[in-house]
Amino acid sequence: MRIRDSRLEPSFDLESVEIELHGGPVAGVDEAGRGPWAGPVVAAAVVLDPARLPSGVDDSKALDEDRREVVYGRIVEAADCAVGIADVERIDRDNILNATLWAMAQAVAGLRTVPRLAIVDGNRAPRLACATRTIVKGDAKCLSIAAASIVAKVTRDRLMTELARRHPGYGFERHKGYGTPEHKDALARLGVSPQHRRSFRPVQLALGLTPPR
Repeated sequence: MRIRDSRLEPSFDLESVEIELHGGPVAGVDEAGRGPWAGPVVAAAVVLDPARLPSGVDDSKALDEDRREVVYGRIVEAADCAVGIADVERIDRDNILNATLWAMAQAVAGLRTVPRLAIVDGNRAPRLACATRTIVKGDAKCLSIAAASIVAKVTRDRLMTELARRHPGYGFERHKGYGTPEHKDALARLGVSPQHRRSFRPVQLALGLTPPR
């Protein structure tokens, strides 16, 4: 990992060692949208080309929206990328963890190349046909996971902006479905939309299905 602004920056070191010792390809896998009250959870899988590493890749949380869009363009131009999207119905039926793991598996299955290894952000990995390794805070350590975090985040943000046009008044284009005061006020004012996760407590409160604590 490189150091920038007194902070560790993700590097391609782990992937390089894996490729040298065991061969590739190596895919990074991450998700966006586990915590929001509304909208899908989106997972991305990215296989970077060691000869064409895109510049500016970092943990998506370390980049502002404009910068993420720029780097997203570089990633999709230079790498093999795929996404998996678990909608609200699946989240409510299977729970958010299982929906996230399903979306990750869909993303890996959508790659043009079959990875030998998938390195997954966090401590839970989906069931895949290839080997897997989990890395806590991997988006801040491994370049492939950081790239996947950007692809997942930009994809989901674009989806939420589109949902804002279909469901005006909630502010999805601004808070992206997360639990902000604006979102809470909109729920009280407009009620629950089809894009709200009914398995989440704040939405159940809005529906009157759960008594306040």
